[in-house]
Amino acid sequence: MEYDYREAMKLDNQICFPLYAAARQVVNLYTPVLKPLGLTYTQYLVFLVLWEKDGIPVGEICEKLMLDNGTLSPLLKKMQSAGFIEKKRSENDDRVVVITLTKEGRELQKKAKDVPRQVVSCVDLPPEKAHQLYGLLRELLNVTRS
Repeated sequence: MEYDYREAMKLDNQICFPLYAAARQVVNLYTPVLKPLGLTYTQYLVFLVLWEKDGIPVGEICEKLMLDNGTLSPLLKKMQSAGFIEKKRSENDDRVVVITLTKEGRELQKKAKDVPRQVVSCVDLPPEKAHQLYGLLRELLNVTRS
């Protein structure tokens, strides 16, 4: 069978499009929930990383969130200006910047505690399908990172 570029170039045949559109929809679900907290979705992701493990290097945050330093740096600057985090040079290596939550940053976790529940209630997928989707997306991410 001969390769048909016209068929391959149809929007309906692109795996990237439903992934892109679904990602946008999910981020849009977070927006009204995070707005009262004064957070963007990406800032929320940074907080999730820091609430799980505080005092970590910028590089580790970049790795966990699959973001580059150029994307993360302005975000961290805003979070620092808002009083949520502190940036300090590592005692072991002054090239490494370590991010630590302030008291305000730690207290924000209590204010954000209902965010996951609120967003999950907006996603109308049975739990087993949501779990299956998560597994497939993780698998895809692992393949594309290799």
